[in-house]
Amino acid sequence: MENKKALINIDYTKDFVAADGALTCGAPGQAIARRITDITKVFIQNGDFIVFAIDMHKENDPFHPETKLFPPHNIEGTDGRKLFGQLEDLYQANKDADNVYWMDKTRYSAFAGTDLELQLRARGINELHFVGVCTDICVLHTAVDAYNKGFDIVVHEDAVASFDAEGHVWALRHFKGSLGAAVIKKEENEDE
Repeated sequence: MENKKALINIDYTKDFVAADGALTCGAPGQAIARRITDITKVFIQNGDFIVFAIDMHKENDPFHPETKLFPPHNIEGTDGRKLFGQLEDLYQANKDADNVYWMDKTRYSAFAGTDLELQLRARGINELHFVGVCTDICVLHTAVDAYNKGFDIVVHEDAVASFDAEGHVWALRHFKGSLGAAVIKKEENEDE
């Protein structure tokens, strides 16, 4: 079977990455900006499917479970939901391309309550590449769902980050050991 892949670009927004973001992972998230942009460019140029799976919340939503856990973030209609750094420019330049898909999500997993699986299956995609934040929250939960749905998983270690250094390291181990994911860095994948 042909190996068709997609890039799942998770939550790389101002609120999660910028120094003044509402729920920022700070320096670790900022340090991967160039790598995320470079990987995304390659996927765009190759014509692969790119999903921007972006957290979205309603202001003061009493029914959302995260309301009790975290300060308000990625509120609908705010600049905090814009992609961080050069990734925003890259998205704006390519957002109308057939292989670029913006998807609002309201839970940690990009599969929860969205049409992500339908979009992937319609394109015959069986391998998912993950970049974004936070390694141990939204990236992890999306990868677990991908595993349970039978997708092959590739995590770009140099393009994921978290505000929790221990959680980041644990999640990388979990991707490999429990989900059978390939966890790669640039030097292991030079053809990008």
